[in-house]
Amino acid sequence: MAEKVVVGMSGGVDSSVAAYLLKEAGYEVIGVTMQIWQEEDECSLEENGGCCGWSAVDDARKVARILDIPYYVMNFKREFKKEVMDYFVDEYLHGRTPNPCIACNRYVKWEALLKRSLDIGADYIATGHYAQVAKLTNGRYAIKNSVTAAKDQTYALYNLTQEQLAHTLMPVGAYTKDEIRAVAKQIGLPVADKKDSQEICFITDRDYASFIERETGETVPQGNFVDTAGRVIGRHRGITHYTVGQRRGLNLAAGRRVFVLEIRPETNEVVIGEGDEVFSHTVRANHLNFMGIEDIPIGDSMELTGKIRYGHKGARCIATRTGSDELVCQFPEPVRAVTPGQALVLYKDGYVAAGGTIR
Repeated sequence: MAEKVVVGMSGGVDSSVAAYLLKEAGYEVIGVTMQIWQEEDECSLEENGGCCGWSAVDDARKVARILDIPYYVMNFKREFKKEVMDYFVDEYLHGRTPNPCIACNRYVKWEALLKRSLDIGADYIATGHYAQVAKLTNGRYAIKNSVTAAKDQTYALYNLTQEQLAHTLMPVGAYTKDEIRAVAKQIGLPVADKKDSQEICFITDRDYASFIERETGETVPQGNFVDTAGRVIGRHRGITHYTVGQRRGLNLAAGRRVFVLEIRPETNEVVIGEGDEVFSHTVRANHLNFMGIEDIPIGDSMELTGKIRYGHKGARCIATRTGSDELVCQFPEPVRAVTPGQALVLYKDGYVAAGGTIR
């Protein structure tokens, strides 16, 4: 009997071709779209090809019909609200810059979807991520870089558990984007030329601060811009408008290029400094997840490659375990805009070794 796999179908070309590739490989494929949007009427406004709204459902259903696979919509509104949207708001209010896609991957796309999939007798779940799952010689599962660096999505998957990875398939990771689109055209999928989603799916206008105020029902108070010596140099619009490394939109008459160095929610201050001050050799992280390696014992160090944001190419670093839930990474070449709330993802030989949340 064929093994059964539930494919998370976003209505985009990647997950659609993932379903096709798995069916061709002999799996019993079931297509599922996760309904996560909170307000039904807002779904109809979605125009960016994202994975949240009803346009995604319509596209995924059409693809499932062409592939001749069963297709369902599963409601994950509650999980998405708690684990992604509420987390996003809370992080910004505490002066951090979260990555909601990482939270969605860990707690919605894998934890919640995998549980329901196993409950209905599936052996695996699969997605259209540009990454690969590998079992290493040490017996551990790890996310491996896809064949195309331009679309690599391993950074956003560092927080998956060994149990989740053991039940995960990622067929798209063995292809380039052009190859995936070519397959979609070859088999006549209507989403072959559909553009990729680029923004946070639940904030289509990029106005994070207004979203947070709508969610909380409260106005985030204005406060002071201060320099590194603590001198007040202006007024800011509220800490949710800013992130470390930001230069545009500060509206400061400094007479030179200045950047956000730090956000201090306890005093409602945003610290401003010069360009060279936005670089750092040291990155601290907690909420650790070990993937390709089982552990780094407290006090021990390991040379790895570290990425501090999705778009960071990665750089050599020395990771030292300094506590039960803390790593400190030293980068010989300083990295720009180390941002609390973002992920520090550590790689070894092309695999995700470990990761955590930047403090």
